[in-house]
Amino acid sequence: MRNDDTLEISRRRLLGTVGAAGAAGLALGAAGGTGVHAAVTDSGTSATDTTALATVGATQAMFHGKHQAGITHPLQSRGHLIAFDLTPGAGRKEAAALLRRWSATAKALMAGKPSTDDTGIALDAGPSSLTVTFGFGHSFFTRTGLTARRPTQLDPLPAFSADALDPKRSEGDLWVQIGADDALVAFHALRALQKDAGAAATVRWQMNGFNRSAGATATPMTARNLMGQVDGTGNPKPSDPDFDQRIFVPAGAAGTQEWMAGGSYAVVRRIRMLLDDWEKLSLDKQEKVIGRRKSDGAPLTGGTETTEPALDKTGHDGTLVIPDNAHSRISAPEQNGGAAMLRRPFSFHDGIAPDGTPDAGLLFICWQADPLRGFVPVQRKLDRGDALSPFLRHEASGLFAVPGGAAPGEYVGQRLLES
Repeated sequence: MRNDDTLEISRRRLLGTVGAAGAAGLALGAAGGTGVHAAVTDSGTSATDTTALATVGATQAMFHGKHQAGITHPLQSRGHLIAFDLTPGAGRKEAAALLRRWSATAKALMAGKPSTDDTGIALDAGPSSLTVTFGFGHSFFTRTGLTARRPTQLDPLPAFSADALDPKRSEGDLWVQIGADDALVAFHALRALQKDAGAAATVRWQMNGFNRSAGATATPMTARNLMGQVDGTGNPKPSDPDFDQRIFVPAGAAGTQEWMAGGSYAVVRRIRMLLDDWEKLSLDKQEKVIGRRKSDGAPLTGGTETTEPALDKTGHDGTLVIPDNAHSRISAPEQNGGAAMLRRPFSFHDGIAPDGTPDAGLLFICWQADPLRGFVPVQRKLDRGDALSPFLRHEASGLFAVPGGAAPGEYVGQRLLES
C-alpha cells in the first residue's frame, strides 16, 4: 500500500473517531469530558500529529440555535470569563447596539472568520471549538429600565457561611463566557469583544481558566480538577428524559419571562483550593473527603465511575464506607430533593499569593433552569457540613440570566431588548 493511501486511511479513521465523539459530545461535555480526542489506529498508535491538530482546529460550534453555545458543548482547553458594567449614561439603546456588535463578532469568530478590525492574532487557526456565551446580571435590568422584565430566578443568591466574596470580582451588568481548544483563538475572541464594548461598557472583572487539552488522553474521559479528583461524574446528561427541564427554561412556563425561553441561569463562583493543606492529606483521607477513588472516580463502595454509590453500605467496623460528610454524598441529587445542575468549570492558576500559597482552584460554572432549585439547595447543604469545605474558599460569585440562542437574523438578547 502506498504511503499516501495509508495517510488517507488514517485521516478517515481519525475523522470517524471525531465524528463518534461529536455524536456523543453533549453527554461527554455534561460529564466533564474533553469531547475531542486523538485517534488511535488499529495497531494502537496515534494518527499523525499534523492530522490531529488540523482536526482540533477545524471543530466548529454553531452560533445560531435554540440554546446559546457553551452550555452543553464539550469542555474546552482554554476559557475566559469576563463581566462588564454599562458606562454612566448608557441604557437600553446602547445595550442593544452592544449585543448586536457582540453577536456579529461571535458569529464570525465561531465560524473561523475574521472579525471587524481584526487583529490577526488567530490568523492561522481554525475555529477550534470556540464558543461565546452572553448573560445578563441583576443590575442590567435596572440600568436599562427593564426591571419589570427581570426574572425572579435572578434574585440575589443567599449568603453562605463559607463565603469570602470580593465584590469587585463579583456580579456585573453583563457576563461573557469564552471557550476554545486553542489559547490564541480564545484570547483573540476576548480581545475582539473587549474592543467591541467601546464606550458602552467597561470591564468589571476578568478570570482566565483552562482544562485538559483535547487529545491529551487516549480516550475521552471526565476531567480532573487541581486536587487531582475526577470532577463532573454526577452531571445530568442530555440523554436523561428530564435534562431539558432541569437545565433550560421552557417556553410558556408559568412565572417565567418569555424572552428567557430556551435559556438557562449560570452561577459563577471563583473557588480557591487550599492545595497545600489538601496535599498534606493521605490518599485514603482524600478519598474519604470526596467519597470516591482518586484513581478512577469510582465510589468507595465499588464499581466504576458511573456506578451509583451505595450510600447505606457499611464496612467491617459498622461505619459508612462513604462517610456521612463526604462531598459526593452531600451533593448527590437524591440527597437534595432531586436538585441538579450541569457543572461546566475551568481550573485557574493566577500565580502565588502573598502568603506563598498557590492562588489556584476552580472557576465553577453551573447551569440550571432555576438556581433556587439547582445551585442554592445543594450549596446550602454543603455549607452545613461538607468535608471538602475546609479546603475551599469561595472568593467571588455571580448569577446571570443567559437567554436562548439567537435565530438567524437575530442577535442574542434581542427578544428582551426590542420587545
